[in-house]
Order: sequence, then C-alpha cells, then structure tokens
Amino acid sequence: MKRLHVHMSVGDLDQSIRFYSTLFASEPTVVKPDYAKWMLEDPRVNFAISTHNGRAAGLDHLGIQAEDTAELHEVYGRLKAADRPVLDEGMTTCCYARSEKSWISDPAGVLWETFHTVGESTVYGTAAPVEEIRTAGACCGPSPEKAAGTPGKACCG
Repeated sequence: MKRLHVHMSVGDLDQSIRFYSTLFASEPTVVKPDYAKWMLEDPRVNFAISTHNGRAAGLDHLGIQAEDTAELHEVYGRLKAADRPVLDEGMTTCCYARSEKSWISDPAGVLWETFHTVGESTVYGTAAPVEEIRTAGACCGPSPEKAAGTPGKACCG
C-alpha cells in the first residue's frame, strides 16, 4: 500500500517537532539535527520537516512513497501519462535515506516526489535539481483580467 509523503520546510526544528508531535500524538521516528520524520499509520503518511534545504518555510513538496519496486513502477507509469516533464533521479541519497525516485510538478508548480526507500544513510544527501521542472509549464494563477471576470490568460505561457 502506498503512503502519502509531505515535506515541510521549517524555521525552528525543535519548536516544529513539539508542535507536530502534539498534533499527531506521536514522536518522530527519525530525528537529526536538521530533520525529523513521522511514519504515521492514521492517517497513513510519511510526514517530514527540515531546515536543511534553505527554502522558505512552508510546504516543500508532496509525494507518494511506494512500498516496493512494483508499486513504484506503477506510479512511474502514471507520471509519464501526466503529460508533464519528469525528472528521473534514479538511486539517490536524500533525507537520511537511500531511495529510487522521480519528480514531477503539477500545473501550479507544486512538486511531487515518487520514491521507494531501500535503506538508511548517515548523511542528509543532496537535493534534486527540481527547479527546472517546478517552473516547466507551471500555471501562475488567474490573470488580473480573469480575476475581474473578463476573459484573460490563466497561465504564464
């Protein structure tokens, strides 16, 4: 069974760990100096926070974590059918884990990571070069004309 993955960038890791531990009624399953992760069963989600990537605080990306390679390849098939650029990262080290993964962004530019974790790592790892796919065809939202109720272009183009 696949698991939803949510990764948040945070400014204060300790404060955020306290908050999310209270919210989830559960302590993190992984805690590092710049990262924490909860593998929750109810709801079934891999929720991670970090200060490591240097991005602004808030939602960093969403994802689908596959439990095995067959599930991962099923999800990969859906990525390719989504008619969006896909970054096939392959085997990589990220978030203190070794995983096979790919990335895609939705029309609004929200990043989605699809991955299968095969082991742990003692280092955080490297960030994928996702900015190119984040902006590839990302919709900028309604134009001023569209927001005012007149016809207008809804995307960057």
